[in-house]
Formats: sequence, C-alpha cells, structure tokens
Amino acid sequence: MPSRFIPYTQDAETAEPDFDDKLRTVIGKTERYITESVTTEGTGAAVRDAHAKGYGLVRGEIEILDRLPAEYAQGIYATPGRHDALMRFSNGSPHAGADARLGRATGLALKIFDIDGPTLLDDEPDTRTFDYALINAPVFFCNTVEHYLFIQELFLEAPAYFAQGAPGRHRFYRDFVTGKGTLEQDEWAWDEFLAFLRVSQPPSVNVLLSTYWTMGAVRHGDHIAKVRIAPAPSSAEAVVRRTIDLTSAAEVFRPALVSELQERPYAFDIQVQLCTGLDRMPVEDVTVEWPEQLSPFVTVARLRLPQQDISDEENLKRMDALSFTPWRVTAAHAPLGSIMRARKEVYRRSSIVRHQLNRQERTEPRSADEVLRLPSRQPG
Repeated sequence: MPSRFIPYTQDAETAEPDFDDKLRTVIGKTERYITESVTTEGTGAAVRDAHAKGYGLVRGEIEILDRLPAEYAQGIYATPGRHDALMRFSNGSPHAGADARLGRATGLALKIFDIDGPTLLDDEPDTRTFDYALINAPVFFCNTVEHYLFIQELFLEAPAYFAQGAPGRHRFYRDFVTGKGTLEQDEWAWDEFLAFLRVSQPPSVNVLLSTYWTMGAVRHGDHIAKVRIAPAPSSAEAVVRRTIDLTSAAEVFRPALVSELQERPYAFDIQVQLCTGLDRMPVEDVTVEWPEQLSPFVTVARLRLPQQDISDEENLKRMDALSFTPWRVTAAHAPLGSIMRARKEVYRRSSIVRHQLNRQERTEPRSADEVLRLPSRQPG
C-alpha cells in the first residue's frame, strides 16, 4: 500500500525574489546589533541577536528508539542508540535584562553528539554534532526575508515602543502590520501579525513544561516534517514550580529550572510530524500550524536529563560560548523554506561576530564532557 506521506522533492520549496540581496541587508543589521549590544544590553558582552538571554546549560542523553515505522526511521533516526546531548534554555527576545521585560516566548537549543555524516555547514562539515533550534510555539511570525527586514527592526526597537505604554504598543502593532509603512494595503502582514500574537503569549510556565517546535519544516529523509520536543507526561507531572510569575522577581525562569533539576531527573520526547500534503501543511508559510488530525506527532527518541546542578556562573559562561544553528545537521534533515534558508548564513555570521567581540574561541565541542561534565555518582 503506498505511503500517505508525500515524498520530499525540491519542488516543495520556492525561490524568493532578490533573496541574496535582502539576506545581505539582514546580515548587516544583525552584525551591527551584536556589535552595539556590548554597550547597549548592559551585560558587558556581545549577545545573540535572538534568544539573547540563556537560562541554563543542561546535560542530557538521547535514546533513538528501536523498531520505528519505516517512514519515521529516517536519517539519524534510522539507527537506534544513545547519544550525549547538551541543551540551552533561553528567552526568545534579542535583549537581555529582567525576565518581565523580555516576555514569555522561550526557546530550546539542542546539540547531539557522535552523529555520523557531514553537516550542511561548509566551514565545519566534520563536527559529528547535530543541532536543533526550537521555540515554544508551533508557528512563526515571518515567512520571507523581505518581511524579516522590518520585523527584525521592530524586535530590536521593541523596548522603546513598549516603554511608551498603550500609544507605543499601538504604534508597534501598526508598524508590524504595515511593514513600517512599506507594504501596500492588500499586502499587509496580517497572518504574520496574528502569528506574532500567538508566539508572544504562551502560558507563563516553567521552561520544562513547554513544548518546543522547529518553527519551519525540515527534511526527514525521504519525507517532509516538523519536529517538536515535548515534555514526557510522567516528568511533567512531577514538576513542582509549574507557573512563572514574571512580576515576582527580576529572575524567575532560571531559578525555577535550576531548582527542579537539582531535585529530580527529567525527560522529553522527540517527536516527528510527517507532511501529508502541501496545501494544508505548507513549507513556505510558517504562520500555518500543521493539523495533527492529518498527521499526528510520533515519538522517535527520548531526551533524558539526569538530576544535576546548573546553578553556578560557570554554567552560564559555558552556555554562552556555544553555537547552535538549525543547519548543523546532515543532509537528510535539511531545513526547508525561505526563512529557514535565511537562517543558515545569519546564524553563522552572528556566531562569528559574537565570538570575536567576546574574545571566545569558536570551536565545536567533540563531546559533551568537554563542555559540561556531570559529577561522578557516589557508591552506596
């Protein structure tokens, strides 16, 4: 019986007009922001242009499951086994500072070690690492590099807008929909704006209780997919510090994460949703959530976090010296779509500039132990 999942072909993607020229503009703005952030963000260091504030670097282990259906046992998931991993939890904002100032959108970056095959990064094909860069929403608020040009500006300028109260907030909304006055009325960014509202207003919960998505589509071997990392139900039930009150203190997400991991282990499920048709499950429109009734998420691996202490400042230093990019993957898992293609060079240049400004060596670790070694278990 033929598969109900559509096969991957290059026709799933469409070329955006003047993509390279627009991308160069985005990269220039990104590099300027990172350079200026050394003085503007108050940390004394250059920060990332997105997910600037990290909440902790966590050690984990991936178990790729055995006996998966053939459609899901693709790429790295075709070979059962265990791999060390590192996770960076973060806020989604490009700014640093108090959590209440940054909002509730959070991210999860995952680095898996000892993966066979070259990556899609020309300058580091043989790292044997594999990254995911995910957000806590099933949609994203930007489909094209053309739209990212004004949306990037809006996010970098957001504190100035919102510091003006309701009038500033209304101007931010108007400038988002109209592309800061650059879009014809029939082309106003309503879909992107509605997706932005959804992304920016998730439940205010412990980062261990959020589900994180790849934002855009990716190859899954012979197929097209989206990937998410979801809390394992039994682990989620055990979390004590469940809700986050952003007004209670300057730092709320990190203390809750630190305390939970000091007290108990945790687990996530890595899940794949395969595309059954590009009309309802588009690649180029990331504002559309793929319906689960057409294709449910299927667990392909388990991500286990042992009980650990990530409370010291050294943990944050090691976390911010790392780089994560959705393009540090094998060809069988290539990101798809215009906005995902743009992320390849934006992430690379962002990492290079940040490491240069912070006088950090920019090398990909060969093992999780190089970065974060768990204390040895005591007998008894």
